[in-house]
Amino acid sequence: MTDEVGKRVQQKAEHAYISAQKANTNSRFYVKIDGVAKAVFSEISGLQMETELFEYAEGGNNEFIHRLPGLTKVGNVTLKRGVSSDNELLKWYSRVISGIMDLRTVTIAVYGTQQSSAATRGETKLQPAITWELLKAFPCKWSGPQFAANGDTVAIETIELAHSGVLTFTSSS
Repeated sequence: MTDEVGKRVQQKAEHAYISAQKANTNSRFYVKIDGVAKAVFSEISGLQMETELFEYAEGGNNEFIHRLPGLTKVGNVTLKRGVSSDNELLKWYSRVISGIMDLRTVTIAVYGTQQSSAATRGETKLQPAITWELLKAFPCKWSGPQFAANGDTVAIETIELAHSGVLTFTSSS
């Protein structure tokens, strides 16, 4: 009897581990700027970090080059959304180009698809699968929508944010 219970416990643990390792879709995400959800964004890109390599050739050893980490750079993050009447993103950018360093914390949270079906059944509170927090973010580029007389697509505005790096990244697992 105890062997059977032990097997069930092990199977549940293995199932939980496999579920935690599943990749999430890229379509369930939310953005908060200074803790406030400002808008629903349709696309986010540019979330990246890159470390330069420093190569060092040791004297007397011509067959080997040491490769060491150097400076780490972060990429600008681009957010796209439908144009809204509040025009808050353009106002933020206007403050920056007028010389006011309006630095904000931007949080990007991705929600797992496994959680969404359980949450709709009321079984659990929806928690982000992973969250990135961008520190000291500010707009460095804004692009307005493209208009066409025969068009019927949503007018999309784009804002590009510079930031000092990823402050934290957390996972629900």
